[in-house]
Amino acid sequence: MSHAQRLEEMGITLPDASAPAANYVPFVQVGSTLYVSGQISRDDSGLITGVLGDTMTVEEGAAAARTCALQLLAQVRMACGGDLDQLKRVVKLTGFVNSTKEFADQPKVINGCSDFLVEALGDAGAHARSAVSAGALPLGVAVEIEGIFELK
Repeated sequence: MSHAQRLEEMGITLPDASAPAANYVPFVQVGSTLYVSGQISRDDSGLITGVLGDTMTVEEGAAAARTCALQLLAQVRMACGGDLDQLKRVVKLTGFVNSTKEFADQPKVINGCSDFLVEALGDAGAHARSAVSAGALPLGVAVEIEGIFELK
């Protein structure tokens, strides 16, 4: 089953790939490797803001991270000219969590992205990863995640 078919079967519609908010590009392709700029937590209602360990629970943070996964895939789809099936595998994610200095569950938050990618892409979604605390993120968002992908 193709990646696009699997997402459709899951009832998932990817958002439109967002344009950069500053002086950078949304992705850079070098050979078969695609580097996707950080995608911030947002949904149809707007930005998902908050601080883990203060105003947000781990579950809310994981849900915010899942929205980053959708946006990462939207950028991959755009980079592949609309054909998500050109994605061979997710290589590595770096997740940033807006959290208090006492908060220590960054990996559980970023699991919202990782779990979704494995569910949606199977073995192609398994990846290396870092989950890092940040004292603040752009626009007050809860999560930002960047990714490295291998294309066919």
